Amino acid sequence: MSYPSNTQDHSRAKDADAGIDVTPEFERFTQRDDVFSRAMWDNQVKSKHTEKFFDSYRMGASPRRGEGFGTRDFALRNASWLISDVITNRHADQGLREGFQAPISADTPVAPHQMEIDDPAAMAQEIKRVAAFFGADLCGITDLDERWLYASRVDTRDMSPADNDLPPGLNSVIVMGHEMDAELVATYPSALAGAATGREYSHEAAVVMQLAAYIRNLGYEAVASMNDTGLVIPFAIKAGLGEYARNQLVITPEFGPRLRFSKIFTNLPLTHDVARPRGVRAFCDICSKCADACPPKALPFGSPEVGGENPSAIKGVRKWTSDAEKCFGFWARMATDCAICMRVCPFNRNFSSLGHRLWLKLALSRFRKVALWLDRKRGGRVKPGTWWHSNR
Repeated sequence: MSYPSNTQDHSRAKDADAGIDVTPEFERFTQRDDVFSRAMWDNQVKSKHTEKFFDSYRMGASPRRGEGFGTRDFALRNASWLISDVITNRHADQGLREGFQAPISADTPVAPHQMEIDDPAAMAQEIKRVAAFFGADLCGITDLDERWLYASRVDTRDMSPADNDLPPGLNSVIVMGHEMDAELVATYPSALAGAATGREYSHEAAVVMQLAAYIRNLGYEAVASMNDTGLVIPFAIKAGLGEYARNQLVITPEFGPRLRFSKIFTNLPLTHDVARPRGVRAFCDICSKCADACPPKALPFGSPEVGGENPSAIKGVRKWTSDAEKCFGFWARMATDCAICMRVCPFNRNFSSLGHRLWLKLALSRFRKVALWLDRKRGGRVKPGTWWHSNR
């Protein structure tokens, strides 16, 4: 694997500042072992439901067994994925599922003349403004910590390991957050709710490609990336966008856990943001709503532990770790994604509201138990039919 030539040193002190606990047993993660890749080759994950799950995204096996799982629910969900699917499949004959098992290939060249950047802080602000213009809801910037790059990616023609090369000299990661529709999230689990996921993957594909093109037009390298190339959660945390939670999601002060993330690897001169732990970890220590609500019991109770025993868990990081097989198995049986853990999370709120901002302040303080008590009746599922019949 070719690693960037100018990545920074990463001390335990810096990790601690970000709330990341890396142990001596740490190993880079191999993408072939993520549960979605394993569903294509590993009999421990594959089941009689797996093929139906993937077929449902082509309207090939959409079950019709109740509200939220009808033809129009699957039709909307699958339509929401269209733009992402177009990008993902355009080089599938080369074993490249762009945005998932391979970075998004550049559609524009790097301009032959670099614009001179004499103020990386001003350029960082410009990048955030351009990201917002293209449609990103959040944007942060961090250094390219090579530990979170996949040790190898996947050739999807035969699911074999493939090189995970990046151009030399990249030293920054621009991380963008894309808000999921709150009303759809409220209907999880349902095929209808899956449209909230698909819409943001399609949105982020456009946003990340356009921002990367802007950077290349300035004369600098920019590699657009979604779920591919590296683990986005530690990059998002280090970029100051939020904190890791028991439900395996990043909790942000703007949207709680209700986001998807994309990223760009670049050598554009930029100042980096810093991680901003605010107290989510302490709240999750006393809250288990996501674990209690998880139907297959895939989410952990108790304190964070060093993971790595499960093939789909990164080795040598102390954190809350889900049982990927149980989680994906539930998805496969429903033929759609599940985000009950997102729906019931106490941080899943509209923080543009003063009342919810006051709750957030309470939750991140020593009065967190009061905040948890105030949340006890929230997070119930909204019937999917409500969304179809509402006047938006």
